[in-house]
Formats: sequence, C-alpha cells, structure tokens
Amino acid sequence: MILRRPTLADKETVLEMMAEFEQAQSPHDGGFWDAENFVYEEWLESNQNHEMGINLPEGWVPDIQLVAFSRDGQAVGFLNLRLRLNDYLLEVGGHIGYSIRPSERGKGYAKEALRQGLQVAKEKNVKRALVTCSTENPASRAVILANGGVYEDV
Repeated sequence: MILRRPTLADKETVLEMMAEFEQAQSPHDGGFWDAENFVYEEWLESNQNHEMGINLPEGWVPDIQLVAFSRDGQAVGFLNLRLRLNDYLLEVGGHIGYSIRPSERGKGYAKEALRQGLQVAKEKNVKRALVTCSTENPASRAVILANGGVYEDV
C-alpha cells in the first residue's frame, strides 16, 4: 500500500471509492467532498490550494489530502494531514483524519495508512501528532495504539 497525493490519473478509482462511501452512508474522515457539486479536477486543485493555505474555508487550517492505494492501484482510503491545529482540531479532529473504504476494511490498510501518514507529518515538522477517534470506534483506537499512540482522554 502506498499513501500519496491523488492525481488526475487516479480519477476513476478515487471516484469509485467516493461512490462506495456515499452508497454505504459511511463516514469518510480524512476525505472531504461535496457530493452534490463534485468535480474531480476542481477537488485536486482545491487540495493543492489547501496545502498552500490558499482559499481555506472558514475554520480550516493548511492540510495535505492523501489517498491510500493498494498494490494494484485501487484507491482504498483517505488520509488528511492538518499541518497545524486550531481550537476545534485540538479537541476533535487532531492532525490526522483517515478512513478506509467499506469493502477494504479489516485488511490492515488503516494501520499502514496511519503509519505512512505519521511519517509525512514528521517530514512536515509536526513534532507530536494528535490523532483522535470516537469512543464508538474501537477499530480506529486499535490502529492508533498499534502505531505507537498514547491514550490521553475521552
């Protein structure tokens, strides 16, 4: 599995993954889009702008949108790395949000995506990454702990 920025060449597989999240009505932490007005090329441009801190929505911080791809090139998940925290992210979202498409869960992709995401965070000078999860998501908690996470509070 490789975690990287999505490109135009990834359009078909990323759109398939997005459709699966939507059809399953599954949360897609780490991947943000407006299903009603979605244009893939505009999403890519928006991702680039957000990474540079350009045209950020109110309350957002610069971030890097990454996609996890299986060995055969199938998009299997999202990971969003926030380059700094605001008050909201300090309490709720943390530096990293991630999600794996429903059909690919339980295969170790989340653990590997978070491992690679933490490496990117380190490269971007995030000294200590805050990764949060819902108390109703024991699988995510296990992924965080498996990557050296330390439980702080509820």
